[in-house]
Amino acid sequence: MKILTPRQMLSAENAAFQKYFTAAELMKAAGDSSADIIIKNYADILKSGRAAVVCGSGKNAGDGFVIAKRLKENGAETEIVLAGKEPVANEPKLYFKEALDFGVKVYSAADYGFNCALIIDCLFGTGFHGEVKEPFKSVIEKINSSGAAVVSIDVPSGVNAETGEAVTAVHADLTIAVSDYKLGHVLPGGNACCGKTVVADIGIPEDCYEKCDVGTISRAYVKSLFKKRDKNCHKGTNGRLLNICGSYLMPGAAVISASAALKTGVGLLECAFPKSVYPVLTSHLIQPVFTPLCENESKTVSIGALGVLYEKLAAANAVLIGCGLGNNDDTQVVVNEIVKTAQVPLVIDADGINSLKVNIDVLKDSKADIIMTPHPAEMARLIGESTAYVQSHRIDCAKAFAKEYGVTLVLKGANTVVTDGKRVLVNMKGNPGMAMAGTGDMLSGMTASFAAQGISAFDSAAAAVYIHALCGDITASEISVRGMTVEDMLELLGALMSEFEQ
Repeated sequence: MKILTPRQMLSAENAAFQKYFTAAELMKAAGDSSADIIIKNYADILKSGRAAVVCGSGKNAGDGFVIAKRLKENGAETEIVLAGKEPVANEPKLYFKEALDFGVKVYSAADYGFNCALIIDCLFGTGFHGEVKEPFKSVIEKINSSGAAVVSIDVPSGVNAETGEAVTAVHADLTIAVSDYKLGHVLPGGNACCGKTVVADIGIPEDCYEKCDVGTISRAYVKSLFKKRDKNCHKGTNGRLLNICGSYLMPGAAVISASAALKTGVGLLECAFPKSVYPVLTSHLIQPVFTPLCENESKTVSIGALGVLYEKLAAANAVLIGCGLGNNDDTQVVVNEIVKTAQVPLVIDADGINSLKVNIDVLKDSKADIIMTPHPAEMARLIGESTAYVQSHRIDCAKAFAKEYGVTLVLKGANTVVTDGKRVLVNMKGNPGMAMAGTGDMLSGMTASFAAQGISAFDSAAAAVYIHALCGDITASEISVRGMTVEDMLELLGALMSEFEQ
């Protein structure tokens, strides 16, 4: 599914007006489709409590007037709350009159108590930018403090639909994106205001859209990547992964990434690690081949391990390096040599990424299909910017870096971004319970496993991001957001893969 800028959405709507619909017809479709979603999600509330449709003075209010009438028709006690003046534009004016004629009561926001059970936010649309001023600022504050369930139409009012900026904004439980997702739904700030986001299809034909290179990761796309295994396959044909991870202080990262690779179907896993980590890995893992490596005084992999690593690299179908590796002179040399030598897909995470900072141009000369999985702080170090800058320019930063260095980049965080510099996919799943140490190691192990099994670098990254987030969502629903652990996610992961097998 596409993720659009406000300008792209407006262009599609204008094309639809010219070819297929009047503005009034499209507004009616938006309101009706949104009302259907509200009725489906809040049937119990609508049966027993009042619903307030809070409207501004723009065209987004027109959607609200259609919704108000539809909810009233469905038997719900529904009221329109005007935060500004009555509508003057033709289409909102038409549907305002229809709602009034049907018996929907109208109140001024200044006099309304907001003691209702459900609030539908139709104050601002995707054209909003700048600062929220009075009387709208006070109305938003009343909505947020009301205790009611809140549904925002298109974007939560106060959210910039292009940048995600949200200084004063409605905090919705459900956001109904009209026709398509907007950037404000997935960028920091805006994404925290949306609650759950669903798309209301209003029937705009595909030929109305300009070319769009930003979309979402879908279940159907991910499932299509996993081909049925041949009856005569063996461990060698199911992928051989070399896992160069772990150090004395961070052995768990190696265990987690290895476990994730095994749970997602890699045929043969070889774990290469500093020799002092051997007791930890062998007490937690029994399936991999173990290759203890010589280590330095910090008990991380030393330069002296390169001879063994070159040999192991030659037999691998994919390589993962970096999880718990440590960052010092030795690991920087090892990482750089693996990048220069590898000719199979290479996943670089955590300290693997940090080790590249001093010689980042080595990526441009690599023969491998490289996947890098930085979190925002690691991304900031790579490009010499602040973490805040990266977070406010997530898609642009990821896309520019991927294009310049010829890699697939996975910029982690809420609404993880996957890009190869041309295509951009944004993940719509996941939850705050996944914000804990170890989930990144799990993601890297999954990504490398898929790459070893022959899935392309970009597709491996997108599939891993989607399944990883889905695993987190199921785990949170079965345990809790605060109580879930990486071990809980790993325990679920193997069974979850059945949903993607052909």
